[in-house]
Amino acid sequence: MFQSLASAVRFLSIYQIANANGGHPGMPLGMADCITALFKNFLIFDPENPRWPNRDRFVLSGGHGSALLYSLLYLVGYKNISLDHLKNFRKLGSKAAGHPEYDPDCGIETTTGPLGQGFANAVGMAIEERILNARYGDKCINHYVYVALGDGDLMEGISHEASAIAGHLSLGHLIALFDDNNITIDGTLDVSTSEDTLERYKAYGWHVLAVDGHCEKSITDAITEAKGDPRPSLIACKTKIGLGTSREGNPQAHSGPLSSQEIEEAKIFFNWPYAPFEIPEYVEKTWRIIGKRHSEKCRDWLAGQSKNFGSGEFQFTSELRRVFRDLKKQYFISRPFAATRVSSQEIIEKVMKVSDLIISGAADLGKSTGCYAKNMRPIVRSDFSGNYLHYGVREHAMGAIINGIAAGKKVKSFGGTFLTFSDYMKPAIRMSALMNIPSIFVFSHDSIGVGEDGPTHQPVEHLTSLRSIPNLNVFRPADALETLECWECALKSARPSALVFSRQDLLSVRFSGKVNICENGGYLLHEDSFENSRAVTLIATGSEVGIALEAKKLLNSREVSVNVASVPCWNLFDEQPESYKKYVLGDNLRVGIEASNGFGWEKYLGSNSLFFGVNDFGKSASYPTLYKYFELTAQEVCARIFRKII
Repeated sequence: MFQSLASAVRFLSIYQIANANGGHPGMPLGMADCITALFKNFLIFDPENPRWPNRDRFVLSGGHGSALLYSLLYLVGYKNISLDHLKNFRKLGSKAAGHPEYDPDCGIETTTGPLGQGFANAVGMAIEERILNARYGDKCINHYVYVALGDGDLMEGISHEASAIAGHLSLGHLIALFDDNNITIDGTLDVSTSEDTLERYKAYGWHVLAVDGHCEKSITDAITEAKGDPRPSLIACKTKIGLGTSREGNPQAHSGPLSSQEIEEAKIFFNWPYAPFEIPEYVEKTWRIIGKRHSEKCRDWLAGQSKNFGSGEFQFTSELRRVFRDLKKQYFISRPFAATRVSSQEIIEKVMKVSDLIISGAADLGKSTGCYAKNMRPIVRSDFSGNYLHYGVREHAMGAIINGIAAGKKVKSFGGTFLTFSDYMKPAIRMSALMNIPSIFVFSHDSIGVGEDGPTHQPVEHLTSLRSIPNLNVFRPADALETLECWECALKSARPSALVFSRQDLLSVRFSGKVNICENGGYLLHEDSFENSRAVTLIATGSEVGIALEAKKLLNSREVSVNVASVPCWNLFDEQPESYKKYVLGDNLRVGIEASNGFGWEKYLGSNSLFFGVNDFGKSASYPTLYKYFELTAQEVCARIFRKII
């Protein structure tokens, strides 16, 4: 029976790829036995309740093998993925996309494809499981995270970062099934690597096993042993890519549909005489039984633990609302002169005192970014009741682990580094936006305001890069009050957020407003009441809002009417009605001021405009010196505007 179950997975995969005339058959043919053994004998889930919080997670990190995943999810009875979806593999509108796309209702726990990221997401899921276990107990949360991965995943640098973190935290509920087939696209493994993967994982502190990846008993015994070990486990499953075809064991098996002749060869090899997409009744019934075997366990959990666990998603509680309300009153009175990273640190400290479902962390820059506050306790292997993760200098893994935590929706997780190092984690930020999950990324040291550290640490193009990502809210607040409102937006948002903070101290620019006006993305900070027509709108973000206000005073002294707009979040501002945007931006001369390269500002400024920014790499000098060097001063803004309008 086991071989029939695995063959059903293989041939549904083969025919999906054949129908699409494209895809990757090598992994489904080679790993079907491993994953069938996992689903049949271990994985705890209920297709009728796909978001059951205590379900096991399965992540296919090698997302190119997506046909394998869709076949399994259909066979075990997920209602939202049908045979028609499989028949329309890789076609517009099908749940069976070319690579798996996050959809928990279908059993797809994360978006995968960029190799290594799914693995790091799985590490994040395993961390989230331990965090929730520490808060709700074994009876409520006590599940496993399984991840299938290949040599490509393990070559990516992110795998080294994530594996080291998993070993350091001894994530015993993380089990990786390694498709150990000795093949890459370019040839056998030895063309590009000579390391001993198993010894590498032992050095990380993992439990390591090697088994026959085509033997149910060997796989089952290995997973059983792994579940009994307190360390994360890597099970090297020796497999043959493209098993049962003339491509077996060759790089050509990786991708491309099997020919009619190759399919016939496979049917003979696996003794599978059935037509395309035909599953014999006894096999389909057995798979559906496998899909239902934990339904009673799920019902018992929902009856006994759902009240204890509460909502499956993070809640912005009354306690959190009180924190933000009290801080807003405080900032109105005190008018802080502080770097926004410092204001952010104060906000984080107070917020995390009232919620144990907010987790901070940083890439070895906790104090520098403001992500570490005095009331925080580190998460360590012996105690996950803390609220701070030491990621080490591992930005890419940090971003992907945050995504793995955020995918569960219950815990709000954020991690910090300098803005210039956002490039190290850009692939993970992009994936958060693609999945539309509420990851939060904190970046400090946001401009030439970094000063003496020089151009390596002074971001110029990074705001543009982040803003170019669809669905990502990028916040660059101007003072403590805007920082408070931007944090409130991020904690409430179902989208991912990037919060960008200054290193240098900034004057307060806002002194009124009970509502969160940053939710609009942009607003008029100061509006002139001159009788003559408005002449200029100064539009700025972050630290340059202060320059705009100073320039306004100088221009007003010359009887130039000036409005000042702060636009802390372009994405939210772009979603406002056209009438509101026109009101904020005005009809006359528009002037943009931001310590960035200015790419993208043209959509707000139009043709009759000026822009003051930094169109080259920075320099090593004090930040006041640099602002003068790059002509980012109120005096220069005033002079150029006056020359243009007279």
